[in-house]
Amino acid sequence: MIYNRTCVPLHLLEMNLARIHDKHKLRKFWEQKIESHSQMMGHEELRMKRSALSKLRDEWVERLKVRNQHLEILYEERVRQAQRIHRGLGIWVP
Repeated sequence: MIYNRTCVPLHLLEMNLARIHDKHKLRKFWEQKIESHSQMMGHEELRMKRSALSKLRDEWVERLKVRNQHLEILYEERVRQAQRIHRGLGIWVP
């Protein structure tokens, strides 16, 4: 049996080195996977920001706000008009 300077059989030392090597390969593999995934997520986020869909959604939200304001103004005008008519007829309106 062959020994090295630390009195550990050489075949055991080689096995430990193989395990360490495998551990580093495995760690490197997963670090690359995580890095790749992070890059993909970044690209996807950028794509979503550039998307026309979000711009369209913002436009529609603005249109709906304007529409709701317009409808509210129309409603208030009709209420005032009805109140004037009721006052003209002598009907009490709160």
